[in-house]
Amino acid sequence: MKNSLRVHAALFLVAVIYAANYSLSKDVMPHYMGPFGIVTLRILGAALFFGIVSRLVAPQDQILGRADNIRSVLCGIIGIGGNQLLFFSGLNYTSPINASLLQTIAPIVVVIASAVLLREKITLLRVLGILLGGVGAATVILSREAGGAVYPNATLGNLFILLNATAFGVYLVIVTPLMRTYHPFTVLARIFLVGAVVAVPFGWRGALTADYSSFPLYIWAEIVYMVVCLTIMAYLLNNWALKYASPALLGVYIYLQPILAVLIAVALGKDHFTWARALQAALIFGGVFLVSRKPKQAPVAAETAVLEPVRE
Repeated sequence: MKNSLRVHAALFLVAVIYAANYSLSKDVMPHYMGPFGIVTLRILGAALFFGIVSRLVAPQDQILGRADNIRSVLCGIIGIGGNQLLFFSGLNYTSPINASLLQTIAPIVVVIASAVLLREKITLLRVLGILLGGVGAATVILSREAGGAVYPNATLGNLFILLNATAFGVYLVIVTPLMRTYHPFTVLARIFLVGAVVAVPFGWRGALTADYSSFPLYIWAEIVYMVVCLTIMAYLLNNWALKYASPALLGVYIYLQPILAVLIAVALGKDHFTWARALQAALIFGGVFLVSRKPKQAPVAAETAVLEPVRE
């Protein structure tokens, strides 16, 4: 298989992994385990894996300097601990389709954060894109369609998902200098360790008190999926693909994730798609498209950050 085909295969597999999680997580939450318990298992598993592998692959590589150490702590708090607590809390309350649509706001947040932190130029098209995406997100959040008997707290869940996408958008901007300076496993080991410190106080009780003996086989399989595939495998594939893929190609796969999530959710009977949701998706996708249009002579670092794929 040619290298370009391997890149496409890796990015498509990551998109499928993320998309399937929206529906599979609903099987586990909240009957078998609460969202914070799932986050604890997921982050602890990834922290252990990346900690061991980083010592084997890059034993001499260390994050040095006060600025980089502070940056790594912020990445762990915002991009791992806070991001995951918000995501699974929101998904626990809202529908898979609404959650997947709101996740596409992340690239817009990246542009805003890049303008503030990296002083990237915001053009008129990007302002229009931010407004358009904001309208789309607002219609999803305020929609009562998912707020019936199945999702009585959908509005709260939608807000959590929006905050999750915002947190990860900021994370994508502040983690870029670390990824370019140190070995990826060194960075991942550090930020997942910090993320564990953030998440465990919220989820240790849920992880320890869950009635594991009552878990059917498919629930065990879905928990293993969230730890191994959703966290470890997705991060590994994304980091490998980033060595060869262009930012534009990565942007395409951002848009693919919610489409796959809709197909999977509808196929499994976890949710249903309507013309109202199609309009909401069009508003958000249109906003993301306008925001992702690069201004002339845009900084390379900012361009890469804007289109880096969303990780949950």
